Amino acid sequence: MNRFSSFLFIMALSIELGDAKLFAKNHIYLTNSLVPGNDLQIFCKWNGEQIGTFFLKPGETDDFSFHDKFIPKNKIDCTFLQKHGRSVMIRAFEGSSGAFDHGKKNYWNAREDGIYFTHGQEVPKLEYKWT
Repeated sequence: MNRFSSFLFIMALSIELGDAKLFAKNHIYLTNSLVPGNDLQIFCKWNGEQIGTFFLKPGETDDFSFHDKFIPKNKIDCTFLQKHGRSVMIRAFEGSSGAFDHGKKNYWNAREDGIYFTHGQEVPKLEYKWT
């Protein structure tokens, strides 16, 4: 096996053994679990560029799916703003290997005490508190 073939084999094996699937899109799921009447507005930026604004009523979920850009590290930052004025900025996604990050799922849940996170396989835990 030549060096390039060995490299591709090791990369594919590493991706498959992780929590990602080869060439699948990454997903960010955003859920509003705040009290009724407390709508949520979420602004997101991908590597500093605005990618969208989400408006969620309590009980609603929205998602954003994407393939990483071909740069060393991809970052998606989102600002959560409650109707009642509280806010918080989070790092919703950070790819460690640029375009080789595939099939990752990040679940973010806005609750009364803050923003909870999970990859979907474990119990969500509090990651950010409202300011």
